[in-house]
Amino acid sequence: MPYAIPGPGGRGWLLRLVIAFGFAQGAVSMARPAVSYRALALGADERAVGVIAGVYALLPLFAAVPLGRRTDNGRCAPLLPLGVVLISGGCALSGLAGSLGAMAAWSGVMGLGHLCFVIGAQSIVARQSAPAEQDRNFGHFTIGASLGQLVGPIAAGALIGADMGRTSALALLVSAAVGAVSLTSLWRIEHMRHAPAVRQRDERVPVLGILRARGVPAGIFISLAVLSATDILTAYLPVVGEHRGIAPATVGLLLSLRAASTIACRLVMTPMIRLLGRTALLTGSCLLGGVLCAGMALPVPVWGLALMLGALGFCLGVGQPLSMTTVVQAAPAGAHSTALALRLTGNRLGQVAAPASAGLVAGAAGVAAPFVMLGGLLLVAASLGTRTSRP
Repeated sequence: MPYAIPGPGGRGWLLRLVIAFGFAQGAVSMARPAVSYRALALGADERAVGVIAGVYALLPLFAAVPLGRRTDNGRCAPLLPLGVVLISGGCALSGLAGSLGAMAAWSGVMGLGHLCFVIGAQSIVARQSAPAEQDRNFGHFTIGASLGQLVGPIAAGALIGADMGRTSALALLVSAAVGAVSLTSLWRIEHMRHAPAVRQRDERVPVLGILRARGVPAGIFISLAVLSATDILTAYLPVVGEHRGIAPATVGLLLSLRAASTIACRLVMTPMIRLLGRTALLTGSCLLGGVLCAGMALPVPVWGLALMLGALGFCLGVGQPLSMTTVVQAAPAGAHSTALALRLTGNRLGQVAAPASAGLVAGAAGVAAPFVMLGGLLLVAASLGTRTSRP
């Protein structure tokens, strides 16, 4: 795999990419709850809100692999501004939409923009990082996502007030502006010497060939499990808090603690890999994360939840960057972007299937039951983590 030769710019391209990703992710994290509130103001019920949220994840399912193919055959950088334009456009037009159908359509545009940005950005990190630097660089790259996930919902909550229709529209317009700021960091991101020569269609590695490569299926499933745990934790902790009499402000602080712990994990990723090795770190973090997730179902006091969420956030911080490295290094030559796109397809499938499954489990066994389900999912991921190393 080609990689960047250290020079006068150092890793400035990576810093600019992290900054751009932080603003883009912040816009999406701010817009998604605002979209739900805007839909409610337009008369949506819980089912309609779920459909609108699902369109965000469903539409990119059909575009991920073609975008990965295109990136394997050419430059990555053009996907970044395209993604920002779609994110900001989807946010702004959601704020101006006057019907639920339009809200669903613009939510899908937002999701497509996020997919474009992430495929382009991950492919740049994969190409311009030496093999020994990929774990560190992917870890630093995902700090941008964590910062956006930390600040975005807080900003949305600060803007949305009693007049839900007007304030949710304002939050969506502000999120569009936040996303547009990322354009200011997208200069000299991609080094032209790393762009591959265009290959003929018959030289492409088949998708099944990529999925059969040792480590790729495991990396995809681990990423799916970790992202599902993060999403459902965010969605169901407020429900658990309501049942246990925990104030919404306290629940918000607990979720912020989880996000901050994830950022801390990614800052110390390199020394942890040196100490434990990638396979042991990936397997151990999923194993401990599964136990902690299941433990969330227990009636522990608030201080106990804080300790568990801090440890859980640290464990969940490992899976995403290391699954990127696992998939890139396991994929056949010339198919790295397509492999990353398949990983993102798995993530989107998890974002659609996991909440639906959690809802069924919660309805049948109580609001804390989804955490037990997530614990089992992470334990399966831990068992697959042993298959991510090269033979």
